[in-house]
Amino acid sequence: MEKNLEDKYSWIALKMIPSLGNVTYKRLIEQFGYPEKVFEADLNDLMMVEGISKNTAYKIKNKAWEGNPEKELVLIEKNNCRLITIADKSYPADLREIYDPPPLLYIKGNKLPSDKTMVAAIGSRRPSHYGLKIAEEICRNLAKNNVVIVSGMAIGIDSASHWGSLRGGGPTIAVLGSGIDVIYPESNKTLFNLIAENGSVITEFPIGTAPEPKNFPIRNRIISGLSRGVVVIEASKKSGTMITASLALEQGREVFAVPGSIESFKSAGTHFLIKQGAKLIENAGDILEELGFISEGSGAMGLNTKRNVPLMSDNERKIYNYLGHYPVHIDQIARSIKIEPGQISGLLMKLELKGVIKQLPGKMFILS
Repeated sequence: MEKNLEDKYSWIALKMIPSLGNVTYKRLIEQFGYPEKVFEADLNDLMMVEGISKNTAYKIKNKAWEGNPEKELVLIEKNNCRLITIADKSYPADLREIYDPPPLLYIKGNKLPSDKTMVAAIGSRRPSHYGLKIAEEICRNLAKNNVVIVSGMAIGIDSASHWGSLRGGGPTIAVLGSGIDVIYPESNKTLFNLIAENGSVITEFPIGTAPEPKNFPIRNRIISGLSRGVVVIEASKKSGTMITASLALEQGREVFAVPGSIESFKSAGTHFLIKQGAKLIENAGDILEELGFISEGSGAMGLNTKRNVPLMSDNERKIYNYLGHYPVHIDQIARSIKIEPGQISGLLMKLELKGVIKQLPGKMFILS
């Protein structure tokens, strides 16, 4: 076993002390310097630290941790991941400053970048086609402009955000609500491997931890804590996404929100955030401008806001101009632009072949 990994033994052991939370762990480190010194401290000195009860102090003094630190070290090596502590230079500075930073971070993939701006992208696990498209597009363009996307690798907006970043040629960071060896959801195995290859997968949970529901609100503070800003793309008013947005505000981060249809409950959360003062954004340029990457009105570096549109007939152009990012039924298209029902199917097929629209189940159509 590597010497560097062996040095983490006491850090893991202290984390395994029952009832010792992240805040009191941090206070112990601030008081004594390193876990070894914590274990060597007198009982009375331990109890002088805010939040340390007599019972917890006894457990620390008697090294009554629950678990096997040595076994954890073996599993870390076996799973080809690394462990960094809050005292390491490579620990993210912004994350260290939150109220309850994780004392330990398990990392698979590359080192966490210290010289790049990170932005979190979060949203619904059951987004609309519009939400998926916007998430992928915004994150792809942010990645092209050297911004690292942070998200939670959940299905929906999280996954679309990671994919967008990868397609933009940038690294991306996935924060798990499980152990580093537990891919959740399993359908994201390919995405997990690509993120580990081109960016970083991180978690504070020990090896083998299952993705229990209680873990996700806990991991959300890391997503916002790593980031200068948090982009919310589709969210109901009562959701984990809104919890993360609230954490971001508490941590002093910028909160951005993408507006949606007033008829969609999936946009109720983003609209609420905008009413509360979140920055309304329509594209990556709005975020880059707010973060100081570009000057106001100058246009974002490398952003392709214009679309190459193929030649179209007059009726094809009418349909193209009518459609947007929300699905519309074929009958509604025919009624709205006053085209004979017998012609509409052929026109839609031609537009599909030209790659400018997409058919969804139920004869619904949307811009591609």
